[in-house]
Amino acid sequence: MNFTRRHRILIIGAIALIGLYLGNTSLLVSSNPDERILLAHRGLHQTFSPVGVKRMDCTAIIIDAPIHDYQENTLASIKAAFELGANMVEIDIHPTTDGEFIVFHDWTLDCRTNGIGVVQRQNTAYLKSLDIGYGYTADGGQTFPFRGKYVGAMPTLGEVLTAFPDEQLLINIKSGNVKIAGLLTDYLHAHNNANLKRLSVYGRGANIPVFAELNPDIVTLHGKTAETCLKKYLLLGWSGHVPRECHNSYVPVPKNYQWLIWGWPNRFKNRLRKTGSKPILMGDYKKGDGNGSIDDVDSIPEQYGGIVWTNRIDVIGRN
Repeated sequence: MNFTRRHRILIIGAIALIGLYLGNTSLLVSSNPDERILLAHRGLHQTFSPVGVKRMDCTAIIIDAPIHDYQENTLASIKAAFELGANMVEIDIHPTTDGEFIVFHDWTLDCRTNGIGVVQRQNTAYLKSLDIGYGYTADGGQTFPFRGKYVGAMPTLGEVLTAFPDEQLLINIKSGNVKIAGLLTDYLHAHNNANLKRLSVYGRGANIPVFAELNPDIVTLHGKTAETCLKKYLLLGWSGHVPRECHNSYVPVPKNYQWLIWGWPNRFKNRLRKTGSKPILMGDYKKGDGNGSIDDVDSIPEQYGGIVWTNRIDVIGRN
């Protein structure tokens, strides 16, 4: 049979496409769903619709009708999340004026508490005196169901480390101040219950790469670096190459963009594992919305063995 130049090009193209498919399909790669890590964002907490929520909006005044009393970033909420099946809990930290780190989400106190001001400009005693459930309402301010229930419940990072000495924690550094990298490093190394191997740290500030250099054994996630990682992987991942920016890190993948990831989910996870990294399956990314969260089991690929980021550990937790 005589093949024209066009036929040869078509055959070579078909072989290339078959090779590309076989090199990236996860159908030929086994994965153990028992390796799946459920990451409870802020522990067990009050939920709200993220639609239209901007970064600095007060979410305490738009919560859903409460189905429990737990408040985010408290010892009780962290404990409840682990009991519900979380393998890891995300917490938020700020430095204080007296050398401590306090566990609290917002940049300022005005939204959730009966205090005022920027969190990191306060001392621990003041922060410990506040009612962190003060500002929550589900009915436009007619009722505030948690007032008086969480006075003094804002924990220090040290208290969290002591209360959960063996559990995995993902620490979000809310401030981008580069000096915090050194302060947090010293703090963790001085703490008897730090158990550094179970900790990971993330944020968007310039302090995260610095912290990573100071603590090469702690997995970090830097928001800007993660974006670069994904962009480069989309260009080169077909070949199996994992860009340097993806190494020793967590790599977030929004659910509505997973179809773009070469080798998703199993082959991608195995490629990351070789570089000391793990994927995080997030909820849908929508510009202008809040944190993407996986809130139902059906959104998780059956054989997926990476990290799952959720605001609803009470829904998808392993009981």
